Amino acid sequence: MSQRAGQRIAQLRQKLRYTLSGPQLLAFLPAMALGAFWIGGEMSLLIMSLGLPMLFALVGGFDPDRSVSLGRSHDSVTGLALRDSLELALENSMTASIGTARSTACFMLELDDFSVILDRHGQAAADEILHRTSDRLRDVLRDGDLVCRLGDSRFGVALAPVPHLDLEVSIQMAARLHTAIEEPISLDATTIYVSCSIGFCLASRAPHATGAALFSAASVALAEASRHSPSAIRSYTDEMKRSETTRHVFMDEVAMALENGQIQPWFQPQISTDTGLVTGFEALARWQHPKRGMISPAEFLPALEQSGQLERLGEVMLFHALTAVRAWDAAGLAVPHVGVNFAGDELRNPKLVDKIRWDLDRFNLPPERLSVEVLETVVASSPEDMISRNINGLAKMGCRIDLDDFGTGHASISSIRRFAVERIKIDRSFVMKVDRDPDQQRMVAAILTMAERLGLDTLAEGVETVGEHAMLSQLGCGHVQGFGIARPMPFDKTIEWIIQHNAKLDDTPKVWNRLR
Repeated sequence: MSQRAGQRIAQLRQKLRYTLSGPQLLAFLPAMALGAFWIGGEMSLLIMSLGLPMLFALVGGFDPDRSVSLGRSHDSVTGLALRDSLELALENSMTASIGTARSTACFMLELDDFSVILDRHGQAAADEILHRTSDRLRDVLRDGDLVCRLGDSRFGVALAPVPHLDLEVSIQMAARLHTAIEEPISLDATTIYVSCSIGFCLASRAPHATGAALFSAASVALAEASRHSPSAIRSYTDEMKRSETTRHVFMDEVAMALENGQIQPWFQPQISTDTGLVTGFEALARWQHPKRGMISPAEFLPALEQSGQLERLGEVMLFHALTAVRAWDAAGLAVPHVGVNFAGDELRNPKLVDKIRWDLDRFNLPPERLSVEVLETVVASSPEDMISRNINGLAKMGCRIDLDDFGTGHASISSIRRFAVERIKIDRSFVMKVDRDPDQQRMVAAILTMAERLGLDTLAEGVETVGEHAMLSQLGCGHVQGFGIARPMPFDKTIEWIIQHNAKLDDTPKVWNRLR
């Protein structure tokens, strides 16, 4: 017997097993029994009652491994089945769809920034969020669909075969899942906002007609969605698989890209909530690949870290950032300072202060034109004397010290003072929906009050809407930054953006003139 014939027989047995154990048989069983008795009497009814179990046994319906596999392992937090159940369900659904007009699909979902939720609210709250998420998924889906938990904050869905399942229907399904999961969660008198990324693959688009291939393709789509998070949706394509394959060939390529100028800073503006004027730009690393286009920092930064190239990246970013400051000055544009992120590896360099002083002298720039951005997680977990010495040395030199992603690293007030922080950057998780959620407003107000008492300036990150911008201004946040202001842009676009932004400010009516 050929391998192909054996595969066809196995598929036929699995399809028969699915039919004999599915709800369709239960629907017709009474009519079949009545028909057998009507046509052949008691003997026909006896033959049918014995024949169906024998047929079920022949196709492997009583195989213990198969009969318990869908329920043999469950997650203790959500009560959902686990990965092995999902793969088997996908395999059964694909087999049952062969030769029919029905199709199936695999959806994978992951809660964005779940580690931040865990750090801020604790394990019990995180478990409750996972439990409610699983309930919401089950409420949206049909009884025949299977929901499984695949990881810390990842879920998988195997759709039971349905007719007319195409890309448009799948996108609508993903949108319904989004809407259900991203509803605010009330927990201990606190409203928690979650977002999720979704990747899915239709059975017709899977690389192979197997449940494992469909599962793998949905995983690739979710990885692509996560790189564009939050709240991204991606459908699997063959191009994604090729990108996933080449993504691992990064070590040598990313180091070469760093040296040949493919990795450069893009600049995101920061503006004053009081005047609307530009108060600075943050330099963010971007890789413009000659063949693959723009590559996310989430992809190449880990490769640079593993190859020990983060310090070299810092040198490249600082050089281009200071070059940009000189160019803005030459164009007659007022950009008070530029922010550059400093990784832990850079801050451990004993010669960092002397190096920065030399760079500033080379560009003939005063230290206050440079904002040294340090992650709160670095400050919170770094009692090392060298890091403290370097940050304080840069502050004494005159550089501004910005504490980035404030609210995610548990930095104490004493740490803020010890590291001579001048400004805190409020993390986007506090900013999201601040115009609509009173709890978010109270949290931001508390941060701003603390900053005011400590004499610290404030900047809110991730501002995406006019409402968030307006509420932050009312609460007294000094500066804002985010897609609602402008997306990161290459240097050659910044001058045009500044001119257009200043022109809009000039066209704004001056209320204070009318009050005189």
